[in-house]
Amino acid sequence: MDKDRVAGSAKQTKGSVKEAIGKITGDSKIQAEGSSEKIAGKAQNAVGGIKDTMRDATKPR
Repeated sequence: MDKDRVAGSAKQTKGSVKEAIGKITGDSKIQAEGSSEKIAGKAQNAVGGIKDTMRDATKPR
């Protein structure tokens, strides 16, 4: 598993928590930060997935 997948998943989780806290407290700035952090985490996780796929495809069998 690529380190980007791990970091992306962590960032996605952190963003979800931040977004939920923003919704609960009514703080739209925190909610927006959480949402963008969650999206960035999804993208980073996808990059890690691509790296894993490429690494697996180039391994000798």
